[in-house]
Amino acid sequence: MLDVNDIIKRNTHKHKEIDKPYDPITGEGCVGKRVCLKVADAPCFLTSNIDTEICIFYLPEKMMKTKICRQLKKYGSVAKLFEETGIELNIKTYFAFWTTFCEVRIKYDFEYFAVAYQTIEDGDTAEDIPFRLKRAQRRFLAKLEAMRLSGVPIRIIILKARQMGLSTVTQLYMAWIQIVHKKNWHSVIAAHVKDSANTIRAMFDKVIQNMPPISGEKYTIGPFNNTQNIKIVHQTGCRITVGSAEAPESVRSQNPKLAHLSEIAFYPNTTKKGTSQLIGSIISPIKRVPLTMIVYESTANGVGDYFHSQWLKAKKEETAFEPIFLPWYYDDRYTEPINGSYNNESGKKVEGDIVDFILSLTERELDLFANHEECTLENLNWYRGKNAEMDTDELMMQEFPSDDIEAFQDSGLPAFRAKHIERMRSKCKPPVAVGELVADASPTMFKMKDRDLKTILSNIRFAEDKEATGAMKSSDPKLRQRKSRDKLCIWDFPDTTQKVSDRYLVVFDPQKGISEGADWGVITVIDRFGMIYGDKPEIVAQWKGRIDKDITIWIAAQIAKYYNNALLVVESNTYDSESKEDDAETIFNILAEYYDELYSRTPADKIKEGVPAKYGFNTNKSTKPMIRATYVAVLREESYIERSEDALDEARVYEQKQNGSFGAKDGHHDDIIMTRMIGLHICFYEMPLPVIIKEEEDRERLRIPVGESSF
Repeated sequence: MLDVNDIIKRNTHKHKEIDKPYDPITGEGCVGKRVCLKVADAPCFLTSNIDTEICIFYLPEKMMKTKICRQLKKYGSVAKLFEETGIELNIKTYFAFWTTFCEVRIKYDFEYFAVAYQTIEDGDTAEDIPFRLKRAQRRFLAKLEAMRLSGVPIRIIILKARQMGLSTVTQLYMAWIQIVHKKNWHSVIAAHVKDSANTIRAMFDKVIQNMPPISGEKYTIGPFNNTQNIKIVHQTGCRITVGSAEAPESVRSQNPKLAHLSEIAFYPNTTKKGTSQLIGSIISPIKRVPLTMIVYESTANGVGDYFHSQWLKAKKEETAFEPIFLPWYYDDRYTEPINGSYNNESGKKVEGDIVDFILSLTERELDLFANHEECTLENLNWYRGKNAEMDTDELMMQEFPSDDIEAFQDSGLPAFRAKHIERMRSKCKPPVAVGELVADASPTMFKMKDRDLKTILSNIRFAEDKEATGAMKSSDPKLRQRKSRDKLCIWDFPDTTQKVSDRYLVVFDPQKGISEGADWGVITVIDRFGMIYGDKPEIVAQWKGRIDKDITIWIAAQIAKYYNNALLVVESNTYDSESKEDDAETIFNILAEYYDELYSRTPADKIKEGVPAKYGFNTNKSTKPMIRATYVAVLREESYIERSEDALDEARVYEQKQNGSFGAKDGHHDDIIMTRMIGLHICFYEMPLPVIIKEEEDRERLRIPVGESSF
């Protein structure tokens, strides 16, 4: 039962917080720690409270340590200050004092500098207006100022909704650094297309052209060395270079200290022009010193791209970049008064006041109101009306996201729900060890004549590559991939302290080719021990590489042997399609001679009747929808523990194609997620529950019949 009165009270409280006074001239409600300064005779252009005898300022804490502020605080007025220090008070000296005060203030107070010195074009009227920061812009500024004041390099990645003015803040904050704080402090502006970059720089031009003089000098801007894409502020020597991802050579080799990379989700990403290489060439010269600045900002463009991956890493604190997301309801334009009629969940209209509106709220609307502090009922009223104009709820969430998961909507027809995938990330972590298994013989012996294959599976032990283990904590995805290639990543070592039947499951999805663009071979280890107590199976190890598949199958067997003689499931399609039937059978039959726990899709009773075993799991028109449906349910119910973010990334880009088939989004892979789908289906629907056994001979007596479901 809804508590209508409580919702109304909470809404009133939200409005009080949102509508707190904000005045960048006096400093009231501005960003950062502020100190109150009372002055009896400040000029009216510096204060909005001119009807009172005492003018009140709220100045940045560091500014209050300057001589001019200490004197004002001590004497309380300019007249008293002049009297005590023997300065003649007249119109000229009075305004000279306040000019000095303002020029000191612009070094400490960006919001004052913005409203008093910076001019922007109003988005609605196209008129030039002072830059007065809006609520969402102030949230972004708070992060910028926190990093600047702490003396660390400014590194921020912004995931934005549309038209929130965050590009404006980025550019004009950089302009503040170049005009007020630094000389020869060059900047680069790069957008996905040249027109967008030019639009951003036009804001800088407008600021310089309309800016009042500083210390009596009018600032000017013009072309640098007759170049078309580089301008220079003559008084500070700061250059502003504009370029685009379409022509990256225009922004390289500029030795910048400030970089604004706009809409990077839309940068080209091809073999010849990769997003990471392009961005790396721009930011690599920027030193990690105070007042340097790199800002990535973009609206989302689906999942699996460079921007999405960098966002996820920033959220996990794996990079130097601070993530900032600002939801749609921070924009004061997205609100409508509550009166008239409302669409409720059934789609019918109901007439009435705010009580009727509250009673008509859907589950999603109630969730937004309850869990988002600044989302008001009036915001929801606007959202409801706007949503009715959109084709789908998903499109509405993409255009006006409430969180980053909504922003990163999947393009195409995703196979799995993003919110189900994303909540699995909390359990992901770097592996505790990376290395390889060694035995009395290498799996490459499979190709040698006069080989003794049983030695490949004899005396198996783990050899850690400590450098690779350390690399797994790196923020560089390429380093992690390079160091883990053809190696076993372990989250939990096999438990040898007790005997448990049917505990470990190993799934191998063979690689298709060995070229750089080919699919990977992936081997996944699942620990089912928790299922004894109604808990979840979890991923405990993973191998990924591009070694020949007739060798990799023996690596998979070694891993299965190492994990307490686990059931080994091999996806057989690659062998069936790329080998002659006899060759494929030979590979499996030879392995079966040396490893007993090899998965067969031929029913056990048929094998007893003499039907030859057909080894491997075949993904086809019948089994593929089955394992996909299992994974949908497993994600929805959070029925397993995932350790690898790469698996979840693949799940996000696994989609239905136009021809109705399922697979990875173009340019991506689905090898890891295939081992999860196959493995978890077998884990829940084909294998018996694990059982703790005291004696090895009890295994058969205690085994639960194959096929009994535990899901």
